[in-house]
Amino acid sequence: MKTERLTVAQAAIKFLKNQFVERDGLENRFFAGCFGIFGHGNVAGIGQALQQNKDFRYYQTRNEQSMVHTAAAYAKMKNRLSTFVCTSSIGPGATNMITGAAAATINRLPVLLIPGDIFARRNVAPVLQQLERDITQDISVNDCFKPIAKYWDRINRAEQLITSLPEVMRVLTSPADTGAVVLSIPQDVQAEAFDFPADLFKKRIWKIQRQRPDKEILFKAIEWIKKSKKPLIISGGGTIYSGAEEVLNKFIDVTGIPVTETFAGKGAIPYSKKENIGAVGATGTEGAAAMAEEADLIIGIGTRYTDFTTASKTAFQNPEVKFININVAEFDAFKHSALPVVGDAKVTLEEILLYLKGFKVENSWYQKATNFNKAWNEKVNEYYKDKNHLPVSQAEVVGAVNDFSETKDVVLCAAGSLPGDLHKLWRTQDSKGFHLEYGYSTMGYEIAAGLGAKLACPDREIYVMVGDGNYLMNNHEIITAVQEGIKMTIILLNNNGFKSIGSLSESLGSQRFGTKYKFRNDETGQLDGGILPVDFAANAKSLGANVIIADSVSSFKKALEEAKKSEKTTVIYIETDLEKGIEGYAWWEVVVAEVSEMDSVKEAYQAYLQNKKKQRYYL
Repeated sequence: MKTERLTVAQAAIKFLKNQFVERDGLENRFFAGCFGIFGHGNVAGIGQALQQNKDFRYYQTRNEQSMVHTAAAYAKMKNRLSTFVCTSSIGPGATNMITGAAAATINRLPVLLIPGDIFARRNVAPVLQQLERDITQDISVNDCFKPIAKYWDRINRAEQLITSLPEVMRVLTSPADTGAVVLSIPQDVQAEAFDFPADLFKKRIWKIQRQRPDKEILFKAIEWIKKSKKPLIISGGGTIYSGAEEVLNKFIDVTGIPVTETFAGKGAIPYSKKENIGAVGATGTEGAAAMAEEADLIIGIGTRYTDFTTASKTAFQNPEVKFININVAEFDAFKHSALPVVGDAKVTLEEILLYLKGFKVENSWYQKATNFNKAWNEKVNEYYKDKNHLPVSQAEVVGAVNDFSETKDVVLCAAGSLPGDLHKLWRTQDSKGFHLEYGYSTMGYEIAAGLGAKLACPDREIYVMVGDGNYLMNNHEIITAVQEGIKMTIILLNNNGFKSIGSLSESLGSQRFGTKYKFRNDETGQLDGGILPVDFAANAKSLGANVIIADSVSSFKKALEEAKKSEKTTVIYIETDLEKGIEGYAWWEVVVAEVSEMDSVKEAYQAYLQNKKKQRYYL
């Protein structure tokens, strides 16, 4: 057997750069490179291996959590057919990646994490940053990744890499099981040499299969659709990852079934399609809420039915409602006691369509949807209109960006009140034009993810929309964008507080406690003094970005024009109203204090009990 003597780290990188995926006859390299921050634990291992493998590109980042977000955003834009490796030192460098790993797994996005680890041989223990336990020596902080990793392994002997790496790729390329994969390699093992079989490094192509559903289940689903009077589609992220946008649009044209969209599924059909009644669930439109309540059949396509999608299990009130779930993941297909159509969204919809010729929903149900579509577009026009009031509303800023951006441009966001407004209001025309991380709703995802989105799609303009709270948590990948010459436009909305949690607090009777950015008041002892004097524009400029300050809708529109002409990352800063929001049409459950001295809390608790009465288990 021919062998090649390499360090474990060198062998890992050589293997990873020769992994390819193929779907529908299209082949591409799976890993686009490696993000990393070096320290003891990986500097002499993975760091050295990257240095000598110049055809496997290395990117220097500023925070370990950020680089995982960048990798996940890249994978999302690439429909999970490509991603990055992320490497860190031991200890805090490794645990900094935990939030990013959790977000990737929850959102079903492939990322490979290689955190450094303590010495496998133990003779110098406890090393700097080592967690000691008196019950075992076989543990480190990297064990914290186990609950959130789709696959986790520790390489204590060089030869273990030979069997571990194929498992890493099996999980990363699985449409059903993908997420964060963690390969923990102790620092001494990374630098250890071994005679690896040369065949390990041959080019390998991983075929992304399109799983087809069971015929009996498929025909049952077709029967249910034909018998339904008020069917409703919920399009989730799986629709887009499967590349099923075209067949879904055809499916709607043939059947007339109205369609709603989750955060991850928004964009699969254009906003202008008459049957599109928009966002579903807690942040949904008026039409989606009304029709979900009446529907007798829910056809979930690639959705995992989060509480935002189901309005905390209150969305579907028809006592006879049934569910058909088309999903590549069996786990999701069985939710809500559904008829589980386990299969790839694209090929499953194609097969169902073959047997639905002549089927059309009842005209009254179809007309109801088209009326809601028209009415909602008129309402969006009103929200987008410049009211000439200062500070401007968040909706006006969203509208200005939406109207200015082109079809294939991307709006990107994650946490706060912006995602809800975008879910309701943003007029999508392209399936990759709406990029929301709302499975984990990670504060600080936005700027790092904008970097990943631009790396994935350099021909698109990326508009990162971020509030002041999120910006303060994680803004330093602006430096990476400047360093790499990567251009994105960051729209920084400053409302001097946590707008989303403030609104939530108010709805729970807690009067926005602790959600405004203010000095402590010596008289009250509370944070209700003057506004904090944070100079966001100066901060962004200090990180290397081009900065434009806008103070009205008209000046903001001019800033968008200027930013588009720029070749470098630009931050547009604008102050927005903290309390103006978009009307809600559905409920989201957050518990309210059962007893309180405050009348506002008591009132909120009674409203909470009323909403709870609508919750169902859909058994």
